[in-house]
Amino acid sequence: MKMPVLFVGHGNPMYTLSENEFTKAWKDLSKTLPVPNAILCISAHWETNGTYVTAMESPETIHDFGGFPNELYEVEYPAPGSPELANKIQKLIANTEVIADDSWGLDHGCWSVLRHLFPDANIPVVELSIDYRKSFNQHYELAQELSELRREGILIIGSGNIVHNLRLIDWHEENAPHDWAVRFNDNVKNHIIENDFASLLKIKTVDKDFNLAVPTPEHFIPLLYALALKEPTDRISIFNDKIAMGSLSMTSIILES
Repeated sequence: MKMPVLFVGHGNPMYTLSENEFTKAWKDLSKTLPVPNAILCISAHWETNGTYVTAMESPETIHDFGGFPNELYEVEYPAPGSPELANKIQKLIANTEVIADDSWGLDHGCWSVLRHLFPDANIPVVELSIDYRKSFNQHYELAQELSELRREGILIIGSGNIVHNLRLIDWHEENAPHDWAVRFNDNVKNHIIENDFASLLKIKTVDKDFNLAVPTPEHFIPLLYALALKEPTDRISIFNDKIAMGSLSMTSIILES
């Protein structure tokens, strides 16, 4: 079976502990997803100089944030790693050197979502880092080299946010989102629906809302990894299509045949 591909807007780390419309959608999705042999996650929260893949047997749960309640720091996601999958990824990616890493683990961009999708933490998880030196085109091309994994039972998940501006967050959830956030999110969705991924690769130069919506690129790049894996027979479904806290897009997609 060819596995689906996900891009998940992960949003606030506190969603790990809460029940809301977004976490409910993740849990509902878990009931329909085929059980993967392993999971490859491209998280916005692992940026590196170079491209790395976690290759340890037992990755630690990384609490890579600050200022949250102690309860959140006590969360553990003890999924096993997969040195075998890490090695496979190193061999698949021919145009970039991929370095095996034994010092990172699973950051909250990964485990905050997986805790709802696969709460038993019994499926091996590997993370692939985001090389901050690479362009959108280079990330997209690298992602395409991973396509074979879908036919080997590997669920590939990009975890970030289409719109991610922490400086302009509105803590009053009842307020409407920023106009620029809505416009940018809608523009990106339209390109996705139209299979116009080429426009997303150059969106930073043509969309006037880009600098507000994407002040730094690491949360946008995981979307490109997911879209790069779309095949002609895949259909795209959008879920959690909402902007939270004024400037965090929870909009997510699934590619499946």
